[in-house]
Amino acid sequence: MRKLTMIEHISLDGVIQHSADENNFPYGNWSGPYRTAEGLAAMLELYGERFDLLLGRRTYDLWSSFWPKAPSSPMADRLQAAKKHVVTHRPASLEWGPFESVGSDVKDGTLGIKAQKGPHVIVSGSSTITSILLEHGLVDTLVLAVNPVLLGEGKRLFAQGTPPRSFELVNSSVLPSGIVLNSYQCDGPLKNM
Repeated sequence: MRKLTMIEHISLDGVIQHSADENNFPYGNWSGPYRTAEGLAAMLELYGERFDLLLGRRTYDLWSSFWPKAPSSPMADRLQAAKKHVVTHRPASLEWGPFESVGSDVKDGTLGIKAQKGPHVIVSGSSTITSILLEHGLVDTLVLAVNPVLLGEGKRLFAQGTPPRSFELVNSSVLPSGIVLNSYQCDGPLKNM
C-alpha cells in the first residue's frame, strides 16, 4: 500500500491559507519572506524525486494557474511530472496533467489511490479534505513547516470538527529562516487519561 504524506506550510496559529484572492484574505504569500534555498532543499527532500499528488479542487485550480507557467526548477519540474489525483465534482474541466479525478468521495478515492502501485502520495494545502483524511486514518506522515508568524485569520489546517488524533514526533529541524519542520507519524485515536 502506498504511503500518504501531508505537507503543510502553517503559521503559529494554524493558518495554511496563502491566496489573497480567496475570501478577501489580506495576507497573501505570507510565507514568502521565510522561504530560502535551505528550505527549498528540505522540501525537495521531503517530496522526493518522484511522487503523486492528492489535491482538493481549489488547491488544484490555484496550483494549475501557477505551476505550468513557472520556469523550470527542481520543484516545478517534479510538480509538473506528478500525477494529480483531484477531488472534484467537475472532472471535465481538469487540464493540468497528468491527472485523474478521484470523484467527490475523499475516503474511498484515497483508499483506491493508496491501493494502486506507484510512488508515494503527497497532499498539500487542500484544507477541505485534510480533516476527512485524518478522520479515517489515511495520513501516514504529517509534516508541518511552522512559520514564525501569527496571522489571526484565514483557513486553518485543523478547523473545528477535525477529529482528535495522536501523533508521534519522528523528526524536527530548524531552518535558518526560523521555520521549524516537524514530522509526525499518525499514532491512532487520541490517547487521554
